[in-house]
Amino acid sequence: MKKKNGLILDVDEKPSMGKWIVLSLQHVFAMFGATILVPILVNNAAGEEVLSIPVTLVASGIGTLLYQLCTKSKSPVYLGSSFAFITPMILAFAKGGKGGVFTGIMAVGLAYILIALIIKIVGTKWLEKLLPPIIIGPMIMIIGLGLAPTAISSIGIEAGAKFVWQNVLVALITFLTTAFVATRAKGFFKVIPFLIGIVAGYVSSCVLGLVDFTPIKEASFFSIPAFQFPFVNYDLDFSSLVIMVPIVLVTISEHIGDHTVLGTIIGKDLIKDPGLARTLLGDGLATFVAGFIGGPSNTTYGENTSVVGMSKIASIWVLRLAAIFAIILAFLGKFTALASTIPNPVLGGVSLLLYGFISVNGLKVLVENQVDFSKNKNVIVSAAMLVIGLGGATISISSGDFSLSISGMALAAIVGIVLNLVLKEDN
Repeated sequence: MKKKNGLILDVDEKPSMGKWIVLSLQHVFAMFGATILVPILVNNAAGEEVLSIPVTLVASGIGTLLYQLCTKSKSPVYLGSSFAFITPMILAFAKGGKGGVFTGIMAVGLAYILIALIIKIVGTKWLEKLLPPIIIGPMIMIIGLGLAPTAISSIGIEAGAKFVWQNVLVALITFLTTAFVATRAKGFFKVIPFLIGIVAGYVSSCVLGLVDFTPIKEASFFSIPAFQFPFVNYDLDFSSLVIMVPIVLVTISEHIGDHTVLGTIIGKDLIKDPGLARTLLGDGLATFVAGFIGGPSNTTYGENTSVVGMSKIASIWVLRLAAIFAIILAFLGKFTALASTIPNPVLGGVSLLLYGFISVNGLKVLVENQVDFSKNKNVIVSAAMLVIGLGGATISISSGDFSLSISGMALAAIVGIVLNLVLKEDN
């Protein structure tokens, strides 16, 4: 029976055992496709394993449980891998190896925690002034468009590449299936278009003989994830902080947006209770722990909001069990090995749509907030950010043993914020 807020199960309600298990598995699979896609894409671009799928699942599960602890179980949020950090992680790996990646992720978590503390003390007005829509919109667009060459390369249709019709066909099947599900499916299936697209692409790859099943045959049924700990598996490397940390400015805005929408669905103002300071603290601790064990940065997921909105199930009990299931899956060797055998054309096909979605979301921010581009200030800020972010601009400063390099999205964010603060509104 639905309640006044339209929910079947409210945040603090516990379902019966049978429903509890089924609903929790539904949440896990809604997050699964997007969560494991981040390590797959990063590894594919880096040319070797940077992030482990099992560790990513553990980080997602532990992160969700930490978030629930920080928010006093008042916010029905599941945390998963952040797409915003795909390019920064690739660049950080090229610059400082795994040490650069995981040091950067831990620093991102600490940045979240610091901002949460500042908000707790002085409120949020400074954040609203620092990150208006004219900054956030172009930043999100840069994230998506900056990844576009990776998608094209995965399909194998970049300039100079040999045309392989099997690869193109698989990418096309993956892309069209994902697009069809996203636009025509109903109910739970509409929430997992990327997962369904990957499955369709994988099956077609098997038919065309593009899948190497060796990793599955060699994997054991039970295996311990390959955790990466500082000072044990790598040394801290701070060279990537200027690449990673500025992206927090974008993900915090996504964090606020997701909580605002979710609050509307469940009939509660999550920005006030448990409060933005607590939700950011949870996100920050989850991200720090993820980096500490060798996983990607965590973030609130739009898929989670969609599942709650469509199922009308906001029970925190469901999310807790979903987090535990994610951790259990990470220890099933055959299962995670299966994910590692997904061919590049499948990734290219789903990425073609995914990166486009990210870019369009940036445009959506500008449209929904009615940013006026008849004003020269807005044109200048967004134009400078897009050209710098996509043009490969880099500023390097070195003196003796000191070396600092700022490029891409980080440089675009800094330039955009400075321009927005110093330029006056049009007369």
